[in-house]
Amino acid sequence: MIVALESGDANISLSSLDKLASVLGVDFVELVRDPSRHTRSEINELAWRGEHDDSEAFLLCSTPASREAQLWVWSLGPGESYFAEPDPEGWHEMLFVIEGTLTLVLSDSTVQLAQGGHTSYSTAQSYSYSNRDTGTVRFLRNVIS
Repeated sequence: MIVALESGDANISLSSLDKLASVLGVDFVELVRDPSRHTRSEINELAWRGEHDDSEAFLLCSTPASREAQLWVWSLGPGESYFAEPDPEGWHEMLFVIEGTLTLVLSDSTVQLAQGGHTSYSTAQSYSYSNRDTGTVRFLRNVIS
């Protein structure tokens, strides 16, 4: 099986990868991410490929969770902004831009996320989303605690 996987002749299931990670004493993310990357906010690794060329799954980013996870779809019209107050320690968000360019302002940085861009970050800080373009920006937002 390992030889077939390495040569690209076989496709392991995601649940089998998760079981393998458990046996090795690591989590799923540690098993599939590039070890040279020291953060889970920019994993961007192909974790599954199907029979059809258009069938694939990329693990984009990961963050710890212990209590709750929420999935949101957001849109901001041109010039619109949303300003958030800090959440309690341990809360995180993961964003994925579907359309347009989202400006994410964190306490210590500003990030421009174009279509297909993604990130994760702690929300135990002031932050905001802005649309500084002329079209609508749409994005998915996961809230994790």
